[in-house]
Amino acid sequence: QVQLVESGGGLVQAGGSLRVSCAASGRTFSTTAMGWFRQAPGKEREFVASISGSSHSTEYADSVKGRFTISRDNAKNTVYLQMNSLKPEDTALYYCAAIIMTTGWLRPPRQASEYHYWGQGTQVTVSF
Repeated sequence: QVQLVESGGGLVQAGGSLRVSCAASGRTFSTTAMGWFRQAPGKEREFVASISGSSHSTEYADSVKGRFTISRDNAKNTVYLQMNSLKPEDTALYYCAAIIMTTGWLRPPRQASEYHYWGQGTQVTVSF
């Protein structure tokens, strides 16, 4: 069982930066692939970024590539999403998700359906 708690959301002006964090429970974090997803009002949940347990592999949605960076600290059981050059269309509830893999070297999934554990979300609002 993995419990996830997001933090760090808030209100920021367009062009600004924000870092959200996700703290995970459990003793298998180094083999747990982590993902960030977001959902805006009236829209479906969409993939943002994911990272393998070893940090060897990362994946990004085209809409955030070059602006967002996913990273993790396995000693702290925490994954981060650094968001730069934020745009109003980045406004959404950001969720972190986890799936325990057999090894930390597998490519992290991009599909929400592949993740077994989810946090409650943290709101990110980007104003004009």
